[in-house]
Amino acid sequence: PVMVEVFAVASGKGGTGKTTSTVALGMALAQRYDVTVVDADTGMANLLFHAGLSEAETTLHDVLADEAAVDEAAYERFGMTVVPCGTSLDGFRDSDPARLRDVVATLAADTDVILLDSPPALDSRAAVLPVVMADRAVVVLQPTIPAISDGLKVQEYAVSYDTGVAGLLFNKVRGGGVEDVAEKTERYFQGPTLGAVPESECAREARRAGRPLLAHAPDCAAAEAYRGAAASLSVRDGESGDVADRFRSAVIPETP
Repeated sequence: PVMVEVFAVASGKGGTGKTTSTVALGMALAQRYDVTVVDADTGMANLLFHAGLSEAETTLHDVLADEAAVDEAAYERFGMTVVPCGTSLDGFRDSDPARLRDVVATLAADTDVILLDSPPALDSRAAVLPVVMADRAVVVLQPTIPAISDGLKVQEYAVSYDTGVAGLLFNKVRGGGVEDVAEKTERYFQGPTLGAVPESECAREARRAGRPLLAHAPDCAAAEAYRGAAASLSVRDGESGDVADRFRSAVIPETP
């Protein structure tokens, strides 16, 4: 039987550096596991640029519109399999989010870890589906009150659909002090603090260069912090048995 664990990398608001975090965790985990990263934020197409795939002919939008097979939209990059979304509005309009379940089911048959780069706002069925489908969520937070309260919404949603919380990842942290924040917030969250990634010029440069941070500046403090976070993320063997059914039968929630 195939063992796979699916993580939704989620935040309650935009701008937390979620895609940077998804790709960085993916690259770090790829040292130990077979990793697939999926752009489940189908309205934004961020992953395309972060993984240097802006020339990609076929994307997840084509798959979700039933115009291409999953493997046509899967690209080997930086030691991982990357499934990006496209930038066309038509592609977004024609894609059926319910098909995301089949996509994840298909990918799950052939990988160890799937990271779903999830939409930032939990305001539609398409937005919450990655969190609902995942085994566990990694909540990306900036150490601010609004970001933490939005992160709690992600947790509340995850828990109500039996998705666990794998941990918290603080990002764009200025100065020290994240220990204090982590200490104060951990009691509200179900998972441990995986790490604190410092605010980093390297991350911005990597984004501009269209390369993952760990490829662009592997020695910078932020890259080091992401590797540490990936090391403290416990990857469990998913349920054995028919993995595909597990995802295909995920309930598509009503709008929260």
